[in-house]
Amino acid sequence: MKIIPLADRVLLKEEKAETTTKSGILLPETAQEKTQTAKVEAVGPGTEKEKITVKAGDRVMYEKYAGVQVKVDGEDYLIVKNSDIIAIVE
Repeated sequence: MKIIPLADRVLLKEEKAETTTKSGILLPETAQEKTQTAKVEAVGPGTEKEKITVKAGDRVMYEKYAGVQVKVDGEDYLIVKNSDIIAIVE
């Protein structure tokens, strides 16, 4: 299945949270903090009021409670509004 965002929406693939601390302690899933960085997989065409500011392949930061989580073919994705993306990470 392929997901194509509409209007000013962006499809993100979330990065995995760290599973160990810098000192090597293994963290259980319940203690792992959700990352707020992701890779842009696809973008919508934008609207007259809202132009898309990222492109597929960009690594971005997004607001903590933004978007709708979806699962496709066993992979987790997030669909957010372009305005929920707060930075491009280089």
